[in-house]
Amino acid sequence: MKSKLTVVLGIILGLIVLLFIGFFIWYSINLKPVSKISSDENTPIRLEIQEGMGISSIANLLEKNNVIKNAFAMKLYAKINNINNLKAGKYDFNNSENAQTILTHIVNGDVANEEVKITFIEGKNMRWIAKTIAKSTNNTEEDVFNLLENEEYIDSLIDKYWFITDEIKDDRIYYPLEGYLLPDTYIFENEEVSVEDIFNVILKYTEKFLNEYKEDIENNNLTLHQILTLASLAELEGESTEDRAEIVGVFFNRLSSKMNLGSDVTTYYAFKVDMGERDLTKKELETENPYNTRGPNMIGKIPVGPICNPSKSAIEATINYKKTDAYFFVADKNGKVYFTKTEKEHNKKIQELKDKDLWYVYE
Repeated sequence: MKSKLTVVLGIILGLIVLLFIGFFIWYSINLKPVSKISSDENTPIRLEIQEGMGISSIANLLEKNNVIKNAFAMKLYAKINNINNLKAGKYDFNNSENAQTILTHIVNGDVANEEVKITFIEGKNMRWIAKTIAKSTNNTEEDVFNLLENEEYIDSLIDKYWFITDEIKDDRIYYPLEGYLLPDTYIFENEEVSVEDIFNVILKYTEKFLNEYKEDIENNNLTLHQILTLASLAELEGESTEDRAEIVGVFFNRLSSKMNLGSDVTTYYAFKVDMGERDLTKKELETENPYNTRGPNMIGKIPVGPICNPSKSAIEATINYKKTDAYFFVADKNGKVYFTKTEKEHNKKIQELKDKDLWYVYE
């Protein structure tokens, strides 16, 4: 009788041991990573752990989104190891990590880096900037333009920054801050950043740069608005600082001689045609517009405002422009600029470039 009882107990004990071993194997397997792909090659899974969520809710969320294999296994691990100090936030989880590591991230508060890096390219206009902001943040292009049309906002900038004046409120100007947003790479906290905050960060940087030239600007015959306007033309007409400095010298020669600037880039801007998009029409070239220096009534005048956001190089070249005896310039399709004194020399140079297949033609 005792031997039978011993056998039964032995069998029960054996089953318990087997169950324990089986459970341990199941537990160990379900704490392992979902994916065998390395974390470098795996796309992170972004999830938000909200304030007040406990281990049960978190584990269920992770299993549902394929971050861990089994929620119960994670809950048990957390219970055994007395893990309860879990921090809320957005996380970039990688399912090539095991459940223990994932829990450690949550305990440490290793939240996702939500910073947004935006590069504003030199020589781009406000339409391009609006598209870039819309692409990189949760704002729309309309949000950008609506803010630029907000008179109270524009007035607040005039009050806040020494270099912004009433000149930007000319109702003929397309976009008041055109030319004032210094191109560079900027980092913002996350995609929720407002257009106003974006502009504020850029304008502070613009101010820091212009502070270095404040005395030169105050002693200049031109206002800063006019300097930025000429700098924006030089930005698009030349590639090197040296060329831009001489291009501005040509502009001054033409202005003092009561000539129009005759800059095609101003006509493109006047009719909101992006460079390289297409050729200008004869009608456009001859249409009066406060930006179009090829049009009528622009003799001895510069555009009403900047036509792009110029680089530091272009602004410096405008402040310290090169005096020249040239009145004309032309660039070949490789960006090399040629300066000439007379219209006859200018036309000859154009024909020479065409003969050498160096004249840019839009397709």
